[in-house]
Amino acid sequence: MSQRTALAGFHAVTARLRNAPQTIESLYYDPDRRDGRMQQLLQRAQQAAVRPIPVEAARLQALVGETRHQGVVALCARLQSVHSLQQILDRIAEDSLLLLLDGITDPRNLGACLRTAEAAAVAAVVLPRDRSASLSSAALKAASGAIESLPVIAVVNLARSMDEIKAAGVRIVGADLAAPHSLYGLDLRGPLGWALGAEGHGLRRLTRERCDELASIPLAGQVESLNVSVAAGICLFETRRQRGVVHP
Repeated sequence: MSQRTALAGFHAVTARLRNAPQTIESLYYDPDRRDGRMQQLLQRAQQAAVRPIPVEAARLQALVGETRHQGVVALCARLQSVHSLQQILDRIAEDSLLLLLDGITDPRNLGACLRTAEAAAVAAVVLPRDRSASLSSAALKAASGAIESLPVIAVVNLARSMDEIKAAGVRIVGADLAAPHSLYGLDLRGPLGWALGAEGHGLRRLTRERCDELASIPLAGQVESLNVSVAAGICLFETRRQRGVVHP
């Protein structure tokens, strides 16, 4: 695996300039874009001692494939995460919240889930090393900078890692369309992990069997399922809502 990644778009590049500018090897931009947003980014780059390089839009597109770049691309060294699953489990607290993603192969869906998880103050996202989208340019753009502050832990065996998570005192709830109980009827307080599978396929059998309980998101319309990032948002923010309510 390459130790360099391409960040595309204002959110992703600005987050890297803010959090780890020393990892930026090259910053390219489209000089034909002269709006205020571009000027702010160039100013931030100057403050971070990163020299922007003007290039044609076609060069930017070649760097990131089909990902929309918005006129700016940064080639960066990969962030060296100091997080491991055990480090996360060693810090489990009463309000800890984890997100487990099972078989999310679309990079944009993965990035959107990471953005949602960071917004919900999730302690870490755990996903399988195989059968999962990588942190590609498309995923990083969709994450909108969330990866800069959110631990993402790729594990060899998700089912085995779920056993470790539960042994650390974390209850795991799986989102399952066929579950008889709605998530709105569950008490979601205490250390909790939400497990979500890919749209259409859902959780794999071994992952489903490792969950302490399953919960559905009630749908009122005609569609049969939700995009996984939307489902993640509903599950995570219902959890946060309950934790902000004063219970007797």
